[in-house]
Amino acid sequence: MTGRTSENWPPAPRGYFAIGAERMSKSLNLGNLMRSAHGFGASFTFTVGATYRALEARADTSKGQWHLPHYNWQSIEDMALPQGCKLVGVELLDDAIDLPSFRHPLRAAYVLGPEMGSLSPAMLARCDYTVKIPTSFCVNVAMAGAIVMYDRVKSLARFAERPVREGGP
Repeated sequence: MTGRTSENWPPAPRGYFAIGAERMSKSLNLGNLMRSAHGFGASFTFTVGATYRALEARADTSKGQWHLPHYNWQSIEDMALPQGCKLVGVELLDDAIDLPSFRHPLRAAYVLGPEMGSLSPAMLARCDYTVKIPTSFCVNVAMAGAIVMYDRVKSLARFAERPVREGGP
């Protein structure tokens, strides 16, 4: 027994974050993203220009929408992030920052592109930073969100250093 309880595990990262997607069209992807956001400790989730089907979020078996706010903004102009919150686009672009080399802002909202496309030029222009997951091709939008959230938690929470040799501490 490690002595961990649900109250103190996992270690809480500093700051806060939100995660969402632009023009999402598949309810399973949104539900999966919302479930991961709930598990990783997001402050809220959001969509910008999502279709009605996406808003059903059927895959969220943790019922994240009952535990954290979800915002459905119709357009980029409607998007209202908290003051001081940096918008971080997640897109496989040549000039994007590699996620493992990115220092996450303490207050951030991460926005992913749609399933069959990329973040719009208007959304990219609104982003303070754009990061990419170092892969050969785009991964599923919900999977990309989980990778970004994992990287944030790993970077900003207080975990023990990895051992020099393989295995655990």
